Amino acid sequence: MSMKDITSREDVEFLVQAFYGRIVKDDLIGFFFTDVAKIDLNLHLPKMYNFWESILLGNPVYEGQPMAKHFPINDIAAMEEKHFNRWLQVWERTVHENFEGHNAENAITRALNIARIMHHKMKSVR
Repeated sequence: MSMKDITSREDVEFLVQAFYGRIVKDDLIGFFFTDVAKIDLNLHLPKMYNFWESILLGNPVYEGQPMAKHFPINDIAAMEEKHFNRWLQVWERTVHENFEGHNAENAITRALNIARIMHHKMKSVR
């Protein structure tokens, strides 16, 4: 049985919710979300829905500076390559377990690029 691609806001919301459900409990990087950033998922998830909808569906609904939000977190606890790798592993697993197709693969490619850029920038300010 084939899975569907990411084609709607509802698909994006499902993916992001599934991902955050895993990542906040992750033994390697969950603490960034719960202890360091202390994110409120009720506030954070709608921003992530908009971010990924903008990237994957081309709807310009995201406004913000994602890099700027992460520098203060990096100041408290260094975001290292192993942390970005785990973030990517969980993201890729969540995508592949729920979706397949062009946008699903794009979600993984874009996440990889975001992680590379963010890791590079975080290293340069340490």
